[in-house]
Amino acid sequence: MDIPSVSIYLQPVAAGFPSPADDFVENTLDLNEHLIRHPVATFLVRAVGDSMIGAQITSDDILIVDRSLTPRPHDIVIAVIDGSFTVKRLRQKNNAFVLAAENPDYPDITISEGDDAVVWGVVTWVLHQAK
Repeated sequence: MDIPSVSIYLQPVAAGFPSPADDFVENTLDLNEHLIRHPVATFLVRAVGDSMIGAQITSDDILIVDRSLTPRPHDIVIAVIDGSFTVKRLRQKNNAFVLAAENPDYPDITISEGDDAVVWGVVTWVLHQAK
């Protein structure tokens, strides 16, 4: 599941006014070193749907998910509910955990004791194409 190393220009890119660019590559950047902390416990998954648009997760985005992290309230997580995967924000309300969408068109999912639900991993990065 290695992400290939890519060239990196050490000259920053201005998001405001243009700056002079260097004409050479200074080094390479191994994206695995920067995006993946626990390689054995990390996987990539493609998002589908619009329930997380408020968290800037859109359909076809690639999510980097770390299963070794302990999920905490406010983390974006991958959960399995009744055998189906979903991506939601983990919240805690009144001593219960809630899987909350980041789109008001979708209801929260309250996880009750005895439910067939498990938090499977924590989303650490979202990769999406610039539009």
